[in-house]
Amino acid sequence: MNHALAYSAARMAAAVILVMSMITTAFAQPEIWKREGWKTDFSKTSIDYSEVMSGGPPKDGIPALDRPIFISVADDKALSERDPVITLEINGEAKAYPLRVLIWHEIANDVVGGKAVVVTYCPLCNSAIVFDAMVDGKKLDFGTTGKLRNSNLVMYDRTTESWWMQFTGTAVAGEYTGTELKFLPARLESWSDFKTRNPEGKVLIPNDPSMRSYGRNPYVNYDISPIPFLYRGDMPKGIPPMSRVVLVRPEGEKTPYVIALQAVRERGPIQNGEMTLSWKKGRASALNGAEIAQSTDVGSVTVTRKTDKGEEVMVYDITFAFVANAFYPGIKIER
Repeated sequence: MNHALAYSAARMAAAVILVMSMITTAFAQPEIWKREGWKTDFSKTSIDYSEVMSGGPPKDGIPALDRPIFISVADDKALSERDPVITLEINGEAKAYPLRVLIWHEIANDVVGGKAVVVTYCPLCNSAIVFDAMVDGKKLDFGTTGKLRNSNLVMYDRTTESWWMQFTGTAVAGEYTGTELKFLPARLESWSDFKTRNPEGKVLIPNDPSMRSYGRNPYVNYDISPIPFLYRGDMPKGIPPMSRVVLVRPEGEKTPYVIALQAVRERGPIQNGEMTLSWKKGRASALNGAEIAQSTDVGSVTVTRKTDKGEEVMVYDITFAFVANAFYPGIKIER
């Protein structure tokens, strides 16, 4: 069985685990997890443990990238112009993290412009989020738990083995419960856009190209499925659960601004207060066709604001409507 099929099989097997998890009590789950070798202090939590389920792979079964390898933009020969990449520009250093790589690893622990960062991608939520890795003056490294909550990746830090939600950056179990990682502004854009803006930039490549079927999508047609996978929460009202939405997290505000991607595409640029949302074609979906480079064009969104130093990128994400509703119940989604 090739890597893509094996990976998909693991996720599909989790559907059986979903049924089993529905009859597993919240009281029993930490006892089960402790037998898996977790050192997490499960007596500290901010969630109902019955909301957590297995995603299929075990702890670190989806291996985070701890020593990511980069090449120059000019040396890349693997990416197509439309390949989706998460991009960071910090203190004069620019790096791109292709989803063709991150879809198989979900977390990259890295340093950009002297800043320790955690670059994350949860395929089931299509959430591409970057965090500052420093917490209370300590640098944390993260791995994958193999667990999901609201279909979202549950990460863990290797210092205390506390569990953290990828979508919110909040620790929900263990010593760090209640602690929030700081979001860092990043873009989800096409490889073409990044290299045009940063010809001297760097791009992530696989540590071992034979480790996974890089470039292939193990979630074929997921973004056009009628319902999300491994999710049992409430669905949003008035919009299909798998519709892409742009979720903006203005600094200092608890409630994000959410708007349907289709609205930005059809009506943009959209001005909302200090923010401007713009859409342009040319970026492939990572969750549609079997080959990411040949997948459906969903385009790129940029969210910026004007400052005294010029235009800067805000913290935003492009996720699914069901995700926004799951973590912010009843939130208004502009259309």
